[in-house]
Amino acid sequence: MISVVSGERQGPLRDVRVVELAGLAPVPFGAMLLADLGADVVRIDRPAAIGFEPFTAALGRGRRSVVLDLKHEGAAEVVLRLVERADALVEGFRPGVMERLRLGPDTCLGRNERLVYARMTGWGQDGPLASQPGHDLNYVALSGALGAIGRAGELPVPPLNLVGDFGGGGMLLALGVVSAILEARSSGRGQVVDAAMTEGSALLMTMIYGARNAGLWSQERGTNLLDGGAPFYDVYATSDGGAVAVGCLEPRFYAELLRLLDLERPGLADHTDRERWPAIRDALAETFAGGTRAEWEALFEGSEVCFAPVLDLDEAPRHPHNVARGAFYEADGGMLPMPSPRFGRTPAGRPGPVSAAGADTEATLADWGFGEAEIRTLLEDGVAYAAAAG
Repeated sequence: MISVVSGERQGPLRDVRVVELAGLAPVPFGAMLLADLGADVVRIDRPAAIGFEPFTAALGRGRRSVVLDLKHEGAAEVVLRLVERADALVEGFRPGVMERLRLGPDTCLGRNERLVYARMTGWGQDGPLASQPGHDLNYVALSGALGAIGRAGELPVPPLNLVGDFGGGGMLLALGVVSAILEARSSGRGQVVDAAMTEGSALLMTMIYGARNAGLWSQERGTNLLDGGAPFYDVYATSDGGAVAVGCLEPRFYAELLRLLDLERPGLADHTDRERWPAIRDALAETFAGGTRAEWEALFEGSEVCFAPVLDLDEAPRHPHNVARGAFYEADGGMLPMPSPRFGRTPAGRPGPVSAAGADTEATLADWGFGEAEIRTLLEDGVAYAAAAG
């Protein structure tokens, strides 16, 4: 496995060092974002992770793995040595676990007063539910986000784990880390970042909460402008079993949609009249069902209609626009998304590989200031583990 050292990194965060305590989806995703943009992120894995490839393995790209037995009495000192050289530490344990491991924020900040100590949980570090288990779906349920997603008259639809784990979790965790590092470089003082997926997913709903407060959003799922209620902002089946997405919110885009579909009829012209929505939906559904997805793509190509084919995970990387933009890259026999956003002067480049657990233990510890004899002792005492070569 190729080790990626800080001197070879590209991107705007190439002078940032992060210690990641391996966890489930949101922490790896947040750490991945930091690594994608150039940060030198060291992932601390558990011994049980050696030889195990989790469902979330792709999120481990671009950073090295050091395996430590955090329950061993000598492990805390190893992490603290890493912390001394780090800009940030990110962890996703339940409240109190890091303190029991003798790695709580007071201890870590005592070793490095400039450290950003970022904590990722579902419910937050305090409150009635802080110590309760949960997953993405539970957190977005409590924030109000889940209840707003779904078809009229049906139960809410789980939005994959995009809203809690990734958007409201790992992405905001990464933003918190970068923001606190920026502040620490001017103040000389670190701080704790408390990132909670319940609050993060609620934050993603700011516009919807605002629309509700203004009387512009109904509590009834699937009846609003952006939740599938509006026929001009929805998905339609095509004759070949495919689907297309139409998002013609503005009058001129909607008018162009009707013109190209030969649906310029008096009863369909005013898309702001909610009483017309059922008729508009019926007309669009019947029309799109009469042609293939490719035929509709050809019809709307180059037009002002807000339209896109609904692509699956195999098709999306091959779409000409995504190919032209280099939006995906090939890795591990498949395709993965490239880092985003893009930077004109400090481009991030292609992400580094996914290191197997323990593949970089010795090299990484050496790079972060441990001597050869120290590393050998840590391995012999069962504090640290290295994966067998090959």
